[in-house]
Amino acid sequence: MAAPQQLILMEAQTPRGKPAHDAPAPAPVWLQRMSLIVLVLFCFYIGGLLAVLPWSPRYWNQNGWLLAHPTLQMILGKGWVRGLVSGIGLLDIWVGVSEILHYRDFRG
Repeated sequence: MAAPQQLILMEAQTPRGKPAHDAPAPAPVWLQRMSLIVLVLFCFYIGGLLAVLPWSPRYWNQNGWLLAHPTLQMILGKGWVRGLVSGIGLLDIWVGVSEILHYRDFRG
């Protein structure tokens, strides 16, 4: 029968006999690529909305929620606020483009 210390050491090892403190295996390549596609689509979608919606009167000026809050409507109606929101949208699109350009498969 194994001593209690040996049992603890045996439980701390992975099935391959490697110590448990080793880094886990990387995700499969298909999963890495799918996560890239989802991230890029998300960045493009949110970035496009943030870049375009501030300049759409239907969604920005005639918003029912903003009509109920006149102080906030006054602040959001300023051109620099619209430009700031559009700039954040453009940065988000740039993040998506950057992820595409700098993608590398991690095969461990």
